[in-house]
Order: sequence, then C-alpha cells, then structure tokens
Amino acid sequence: TVLPALALLLALTAAALAEPLRFLDCGSKDGSIQEVNVSPCPTQPCQLHKGTSYSINVTFSSKIESQGSQAKVYGEMLHVDIPFPIPEPDGCKSGIQCPIQKGHSYSYLNKLPVKSEYPSIKLIVKWVLVDDQDQMLFCWKIPVQITS
Repeated sequence: TVLPALALLLALTAAALAEPLRFLDCGSKDGSIQEVNVSPCPTQPCQLHKGTSYSINVTFSSKIESQGSQAKVYGEMLHVDIPFPIPEPDGCKSGIQCPIQKGHSYSYLNKLPVKSEYPSIKLIVKWVLVDDQDQMLFCWKIPVQITS
C-alpha cells in the first residue's frame, strides 16, 4: 500500500511543479492571456539565477489580425521600466504563426537570459507583445528575485 501512495504523491508533486504562474495582466488589449509559464520556476517569486536562461511560454488568443508582433521586456523597479534585452524580439520567430488571425490561439515561446553581471535584486518582469499597430496583444508581470 506504500507504493501506490508514493506514486500518487510523486504525480501530484510533478503536477504542482508544472503549475501555471500567477501573473498580473498589465493591459492586454488585442489579445487575452490563457496561461503564462516560466521554466524552471517552482515557486513564486521566481528565483532567477545569474548565468541561466529561462523558458517563457505564453498561451494567448488574438482579438485582431496582425501581420507581425514584437516583444518588449522590462525590469520594473520603483515604477520605472528598464529595457531588458532578449535574443529574439520577433514574435513570428517565437512560436507564433504569422500573420496572426483573429480568434486563434497561439503559444508564444521565448528565452529570458539572466546575465552574470545583473545585480542581485527583487524586481518585476514585464513582458509585452505588440501587434503591427503597436497595440498590446498581451502584457503580463511577475515578481522575480535575481540571485547568484
């Protein structure tokens, strides 16, 4: 009887680790977010280790048609947005089939590299994806802690 209980516990633990993040929608206008995943991030606020790259997966549906999309990422400290470079800002090269169709659901995939020279601080990551009219397809925020 110990084995089935252990198997159940392991299954529940694995499911808990794959939990979608609690995020704040910060003005998604032309789309609606279904889910945000940052991996690995077993607990919130996410502990982002310097010199590590994190996988971002956002599932959203579009309310508009758009030829393209661009991502903008910021570290927000004291209500100031500091641009955070990402390797691939083009949403059409990040899992989204372009042109974007109204009413379709998309999985946006990207990487968040945490450079070694970043300071060890708590901040808010703000991730925005804009359409070809510079309107927000999605905007979400999560608290993070950058650590060594």
